Amino acid sequence: MEISKNPEGKIQIQRLLADCLALADLAAEAARGYFRSDLGVSFKADASPVTQADQAIECLVREWIAQRYPDHGILGEEYGANFTGKTHCWVIDPIDGTRSFISGFPLFGFLLAHLTDGEPQIGVISLPMLNEVYAGVKGQGATCNGTPISVSQTRKLDQATLYINEGDKIHATQPAVLSRLLCAGQTRRFCYDCYPHALLAAGHVDVVVDYDLKPYDIMALRPVVTEAGGILTDWAGQVPGLSYEGPILSAATHDLHKEVLALLHD
Repeated sequence: MEISKNPEGKIQIQRLLADCLALADLAAEAARGYFRSDLGVSFKADASPVTQADQAIECLVREWIAQRYPDHGILGEEYGANFTGKTHCWVIDPIDGTRSFISGFPLFGFLLAHLTDGEPQIGVISLPMLNEVYAGVKGQGATCNGTPISVSQTRKLDQATLYINEGDKIHATQPAVLSRLLCAGQTRRFCYDCYPHALLAAGHVDVVVDYDLKPYDIMALRPVVTEAGGILTDWAGQVPGLSYEGPILSAATHDLHKEVLALLHD
């Protein structure tokens, strides 16, 4: 079900979008208060770091949602999932890029998605330290700080700006893939986390190859990238659902997407 197919649904989705943006502002204010401060850092079983900021921001967002939408489900990075049997679900990554956050690097993000029947209807990518908020609404386009954005029209990989996320993990597990990526594109950059996908949606980047992601890393990206005119799939070319974990590929055009998929499986 798409909640934007009828007038009542359009009103509902606009209200939900306003709430998503309000939550992004709330989370950004909280994150800025913790940034470059004395944080307690611990490590999860998978060796990924977590701080009091991650936990506090997710609690803040969960409480806000629970008060206004008590019948909605929630999936968050820090406190798990409670959405079985729920039509509506919110997906939260309180700090996308905790390693960036704890090292004082300002390109961490806040990710929030609203799903209906398992499909993302709204996605928000917020960069608290840059005061940039990217939003995508299914069927209604994508914006940055309220201004419409769209992907580039680059169709050839040898003319493309290619971002490689999680390059160290790709090197450790699929070195041949990384070797091919290092010879691809006109311009290549190594990066992490959500910002390259936002830059792709805004037309600054043409391809983002990403690795080792969880649903809370992906769901908010989908509406932003696709509503800006791009393509986001897994490395097999399939659209990642709420249960998907693994690598993804964002591309500005179908021609680029096809060429990079072939490169990944050469």
